[in-house]
Order: sequence, then structure tokens, then C-alpha cells
Amino acid sequence: MAKAAKTAIKTKDQKAAADAKNWTKVVRSVRNPKSGSYTFKESIVHKDKIKDFLAS
Repeated sequence: MAKAAKTAIKTKDQKAAADAKNWTKVVRSVRNPKSGSYTFKESIVHKDKIKDFLAS
């Protein structure tokens, strides 16, 4: 049986905990034109800028 994920970030600063929820890890696949293989680029992006990151 899997453990339930903790939804609250435990920290003394509640404002920082609320701000941390606005960031998302984005993984984008990029194809190498020479070999045709794929690599993955990972970034931590603010949730409002995800579409801009994926478009570029």
C-alpha cells in the first residue's frame, strides 16, 4: 500500500510555503538533429510561465 503524499509543506514561514506551491517541474524532450535521439531538459518554472517555457 502506498503512502499518501503530504500536501502541506512543513516550514516555519507559511508565506514561503504558500509561494512554493506556485512552482512546477517541467520536463521537455528535445530531439538531436544529428543522431535523431531525444534528450530531456528539466526546469523548475513558475506556473504562470509554463506555456512560454514550452513554446521556446
